[in-house]
Amino acid sequence: MEQEKKVILLAGPTASGKSKLAIKLAQYFNGEIINADSMQIYKEISILTSKPNPQDTKIVRHHLYGFNSVKKKFSTGHWLDVVVKKIEEQWKNNKIPIVVGGTGLYFKALTDGLVKIPEIPQKVRTSIRKLHKQIGQKKFYIQLIKLDPLAKKFALASDTQRSMRAYEVKKFTNKSLFEFTKETKSNFNNSAFKKIFINIPRETLHKKIEKRVEKMFNDGAIDEVKKFYKIKVNKELSSNKIIGIKEIRDYLQGRITLIKTKELITQKTKQYAKRQFTWARGHMKSWEMIYSPNINDLFKKTINKIS
Repeated sequence: MEQEKKVILLAGPTASGKSKLAIKLAQYFNGEIINADSMQIYKEISILTSKPNPQDTKIVRHHLYGFNSVKKKFSTGHWLDVVVKKIEEQWKNNKIPIVVGGTGLYFKALTDGLVKIPEIPQKVRTSIRKLHKQIGQKKFYIQLIKLDPLAKKFALASDTQRSMRAYEVKKFTNKSLFEFTKETKSNFNNSAFKKIFINIPRETLHKKIEKRVEKMFNDGAIDEVKKFYKIKVNKELSSNKIIGIKEIRDYLQGRITLIKTKELITQKTKQYAKRQFTWARGHMKSWEMIYSPNINDLFKKTINKIS
């Protein structure tokens, strides 16, 4: 494999073993790891986002983890700008960049390019989110397609985030988001990418999620959330969406029990993993799907696909 021309992309649902597999791949290919998880960028939240631990970062260099404050807005465009520089930097150092994470939109921006859309005013975005909350995704999607028939080519009926994005773009610019997407292109040739999506059995994944949630509490997730709320983060910022923050806050305020808190976090994490699979089916059709419950088997299969 020509080092200066390749980028390994490693995606998959939360708790699927991406981070461990990335380390093994980095050791094998003389590579370094770049974060593609929108919640692992934050400095102040490590436990709830399952950021790589200090031991892992000593084995292999990790980039773009914990570099942005929860108080600062951070977009896919910001991530793309820094990740392009990191990839080129690693190529210059004769390293293989291994981009790993679970944020599908980050990967899409890297492989397809980022849609250049005028900034949507916050008032417009807020009103559309209120509408979505009032009528629900099913009716909202029907309304979206009436407003913008081309949205069918961009957003699945089950994709709430992309549906709201398509709606706000059409409403503000009077131009379909699909038309904007056609005008984009990647910073790199598609042949540079080795695209791998980890697919492990559902029962195995659910057990791993349950163990991870329990470990989060043992590692100090409650104290982490206490510190988060002392920072007084703007409610509109994405860091508030980290799974576990709202649930633990409700526990601290006496609204729910600790057992219920863990149940809700586990349930939401499983739902998130399901959405990641849905995204992959809709937007990662060109990716190699590696299916195995075992990390060593995943490693061997991935090597075969990449080499």
